[in-house]
Amino acid sequence: MDGRLFTFLGLLGGHSQEWLVLSHFILTAIIVLILAYLATRKMLLVPHAYQNLLEATIDGLLSIGTDTMGEKNARIYLPLIGTLALVIFVANMVGVVPGFEAPTANINFTLSLALMVFIYYNYLGIRKNGFFKYFGHFMGPMPILAPLMFPVEVISHFSRIISLSFRLFGSIKGDDMFLMVLLMLVPWLLPFAGFFALTVFGVLQAFVFSILTYVYISGSIMLEDENHE
Repeated sequence: MDGRLFTFLGLLGGHSQEWLVLSHFILTAIIVLILAYLATRKMLLVPHAYQNLLEATIDGLLSIGTDTMGEKNARIYLPLIGTLALVIFVANMVGVVPGFEAPTANINFTLSLALMVFIYYNYLGIRKNGFFKYFGHFMGPMPILAPLMFPVEVISHFSRIISLSFRLFGSIKGDDMFLMVLLMLVPWLLPFAGFFALTVFGVLQAFVFSILTYVYISGSIMLEDENHE
């Protein structure tokens, strides 16, 4: 075992980090699909538990997006934001169950999510505003400031990759270590408080990632609105 933590999926394919991340991500995707199926298989005017939970999640994300970029844009990008939120939340919760490991506790997984967001929002900005106008916005309000502002803006945008990936990774990895220590010290009653706290943190991190994605997309596509103000 090389001193590595035991996981049930590790029994199937070994305890290499590549297999653990891949297998637990596949598990996460399966759970997300099952939850989506249960919530949408029989839509009712008076929602049942799964439908009510999913609708509350969608309403919360839509409200956040509306405050950031307006309702029309928020609805356009809701499928992406909602998928990210559900995947990250379920991935976080997988690690709360003893014998499983959260994919989000691996920096390679969170870095992949951050790179996807980074590439996508820059793509949207270029597609909507044009290459020169989009990157011209990096130059600042006055041409004389361009040599200073452009490298600062570039560094700022690339730092978002680090911010998104390390915030999520650090939080979930720390939570997993906290839970492991708690289970070793007091393996019976007290860990229930820890499980509750980790669940809250898992929800919080999913929403933080979603909010920041909304903010980054909004900043990339709304240059025209800023120019008209």
